[in-house]
Amino acid sequence: MLSVVCFHAFPTLLKGGFIGVDIFFVISGFLISTIIFDNLERDSFSFVEFYSRRIKRIFPALLLVLIVCFAFGWFALLADEYKQLGKHIAAGAGFVSNFVFWNESGYFDNAAETKPLLHLWTLGIEEQFYIVWPLLLWAAWKGRFNLLTLTLVIASISFALNIKGLRTDAIATFYSPQTRFWELLIGSILAYVTLYKPNVGATKRQALNTYLNAIIYTKSAQANENTLRNVQSILGATLIGAGLLIITKERHFPGTWALLPTLGAVLIISAGSQAWLNRVLLSNRVLVWFGLISFPLYLWHWPLLSFARIVEREVLSREIRISAVILSIVLAWLTYKLVERPIRLGEEVKLNVATLFFLMGLTGSLGYIAYSHDGLKFRSAAQSPTQFREDLRKKAGKLRGVEIRSGICQFNKQGRYKELDFFIANWSCLSDDEGLLNTRVLVFGDSHSADKAMGLRLNGIDVIQLGGARCSVNPELVVDKNSFCPALFELIKHFDDKFDSVILSNNFPANEITEENLSQILKYWGERKQVYLFTPMPDFTAQMNDFLKNGKIISKPDFTREDEFLKVLDKIIIPSNFKVVKTSEIWCLNRASDNNYPCSFALNNKLFMIDGGHLSTLGAKLFAQNMLFHPLLKPLFSK
Repeated sequence: MLSVVCFHAFPTLLKGGFIGVDIFFVISGFLISTIIFDNLERDSFSFVEFYSRRIKRIFPALLLVLIVCFAFGWFALLADEYKQLGKHIAAGAGFVSNFVFWNESGYFDNAAETKPLLHLWTLGIEEQFYIVWPLLLWAAWKGRFNLLTLTLVIASISFALNIKGLRTDAIATFYSPQTRFWELLIGSILAYVTLYKPNVGATKRQALNTYLNAIIYTKSAQANENTLRNVQSILGATLIGAGLLIITKERHFPGTWALLPTLGAVLIISAGSQAWLNRVLLSNRVLVWFGLISFPLYLWHWPLLSFARIVEREVLSREIRISAVILSIVLAWLTYKLVERPIRLGEEVKLNVATLFFLMGLTGSLGYIAYSHDGLKFRSAAQSPTQFREDLRKKAGKLRGVEIRSGICQFNKQGRYKELDFFIANWSCLSDDEGLLNTRVLVFGDSHSADKAMGLRLNGIDVIQLGGARCSVNPELVVDKNSFCPALFELIKHFDDKFDSVILSNNFPANEITEENLSQILKYWGERKQVYLFTPMPDFTAQMNDFLKNGKIISKPDFTREDEFLKVLDKIIIPSNFKVVKTSEIWCLNRASDNNYPCSFALNNKLFMIDGGHLSTLGAKLFAQNMLFHPLLKPLFSK
């Protein structure tokens, strides 16, 4: 896990350090499967004993880290931050973190730095594997099926899904158990071969060892029966080293790239303790000591770095990163010495397991309460949305006579569409009679489309607007027929002859930024004369939270969602009638600098945003002004 710690603390120093997780999967699969196979062979396998060991191995350190994160967040985080932490604590306690993060954002996104429990996705996959795998092996053993054949088949299917998944949904492939199980199963295959087929290929191995001796040594007296093992372990280390240097977050991972660390780990493990590399380097006291504290070290290092990032609101200095790593090593040793060992070696096994299970359930429940109650707003560190905006108004100066949010129009009540007359609709949300006859532009989407329509109207540009809170621009995703969202697509049919240009604007949550979803959007709207697809808005949440805490206005929004959106669009053939408009270019004019117009949520006591992503009245007006001069949009509004 040292490579993972190095990557998280110093990502530019060891760009491929995250592959340490893949090495860990292989080692874990090898060790645990060895125990299972051996117990099945002895007819002594017990599910109670197996899962009791897993609980005593995983729960103590994990519980401590979750509780400390919950306590620290209580005093340090605002409501929205604490709400997210609560969800992640509940997910970590339930070992489903990989599914939660799958639906939020990518592992390498900027937003990931402010998620203190992001690293628990690996535990989710590992524990999901150990819920399914022992049951499957036990059933296969009882049915007298060949366990090696079964393991090879499942590993092959998982690897194939991993390759296929990268082309359709890279984030899902990264977090999904079915596309990761093959890495643990490689370890399982090695465990089976080591136990039941130790002499497989012995003749060929001996011949290869003799050949290597002949080409390496000058005298037969120097020949070594472990030459093949030495070469094998060095080759494995070379594959891992190549992975650390070649594999970066920009590459599609895991995919075939994951073969470098996984096969490297297999070669090193199978070389055995007699190999020089394993005997001298990997078995030295320092690495053995880090091996003992590897699990608590993995648990501690990322929360320390992440909380430091949340508190500082800036890229962490080298000194802070080094301090966080040193502190995580100290905490890991204390956790191993004072928590892990006493519990794992304790005599009251049943009592310990039951207590640990109860405490984990209690901790998960506390996290869920924090999430379901909007971050426990009664805390002194919390901030309700209403109070948040009031404090923003006070900090940025009172806007006398001007509403922080006015002129917004969207459908936002469940069942509202039943009351709408499709031919008249809600005329104030569409346009007035005269404007409806003159405009040929439809603005469609969720609340972000309402922002843009409001801004255009404040600049004297009339548009037909159909927007609803949390409504997708993809009709395939409108599955709740009792909501108001289907009505918006029905209204389009009735006003179809009233427009020929469409502006599509949506928040696009992470789980909607997929090739399938974006392809469906392009297909549905592809018949229109001209379509302007807006990327998601930059996120100012962290900067606004920092502003409330210390009064600093920092122009460093999060562009993660837009970047991911554009990355997925690059894989799709975009019709000629579609133009992709980057909201960051409109809002910031130049993302690389603050020239012309500051990329910020406030300036000179004027608020441009009311929260992390929605525009104030003034912000919408200024945003629309920049829209009128954008090279892609200028022809539309100059007609």
